[in-house]
Amino acid sequence: METQRKPEISHTPTLPGAIAVGLVVGFFYFFVKGFGPDQVMSPLAWLESAWNPETDFEHGFLVPLISLGLIVWQWPRLKEAASDSPGKGAWLGFLVALAGAGFFILAHRTGQARLAVGGLPMILWGCSWYFWGWKVAKLTAFPCFVFWLAIPVPQFQQATTHLQILSTKLAQIGCSLFGVETEVRGTQIFSVTEKWEPLEIDEGCGGIRSLMALILISTVWAYVAKMSLWKKGLLCAAAIPLAIIGNMLRLTSIFVIAEYGDPVFARDTWHDWSGLIIFYPISLALLLATHSFLEGGLRRFRRPHLTRRDVESSPA
Repeated sequence: METQRKPEISHTPTLPGAIAVGLVVGFFYFFVKGFGPDQVMSPLAWLESAWNPETDFEHGFLVPLISLGLIVWQWPRLKEAASDSPGKGAWLGFLVALAGAGFFILAHRTGQARLAVGGLPMILWGCSWYFWGWKVAKLTAFPCFVFWLAIPVPQFQQATTHLQILSTKLAQIGCSLFGVETEVRGTQIFSVTEKWEPLEIDEGCGGIRSLMALILISTVWAYVAKMSLWKKGLLCAAAIPLAIIGNMLRLTSIFVIAEYGDPVFARDTWHDWSGLIIFYPISLALLLATHSFLEGGLRRFRRPHLTRRDVESSPA
């Protein structure tokens, strides 16, 4: 007795339908206003305005570029997956896209642009699933939903104060390792020898910007890395302590240069460039070491052990 196959859902033609959906989604997200202080901004215009120093999301513009880059990187596999089941999709994708559209409607009614922007990846991913099937949807899931990292989250901004205090204490510890005597008052660090004027660890120096940037880097790194899911999760989580360590070393270098070198140079020029020179190279090196450890474990650091059989079988 032959088993009945489940009916496959066919969309013909898929490309014109996808283009039509893209035009409709682009119209709503680029031109339909109702968000922002005076409700005169579209969702994507609000998002672009939210990438500013006040929200510590100046790196936000990189996220759409990364999403697009991941799509380009996956393009050969996407073409292969689409050719395996041309014009065949699933209604579950339509439901996901419909849920994203519901987020947009709710956002427009409440004036919460974050909801509208948060629904955009759901619409795009759901449409890819609906038009081209699960194989394509599986490849486009991360490039779509990594866009969520471009949305400023108030909870991270509220964590700025705690990071300021932690960075101040860690910077004092770092200074003591180099013989620089300091005194901490709140988020200000004073020189005991009075060789330089007091310096304050403000919101940016607290590390929230570098933390968000490193979380983005580690997330994409974990995605492209060939390792198990739990190791990918650990690599993403490692961004938090690594960012704190990198920021500690950056701040310590400022105070060390101020103590033994030129305080004006340390406060101005070195302060502006130390992130690029100190933070990112050290943080990325630590992230690479974490990746290497997770990928190979302690075996990468052990010397090979030769048994007696290996010695006897080796050529003289």
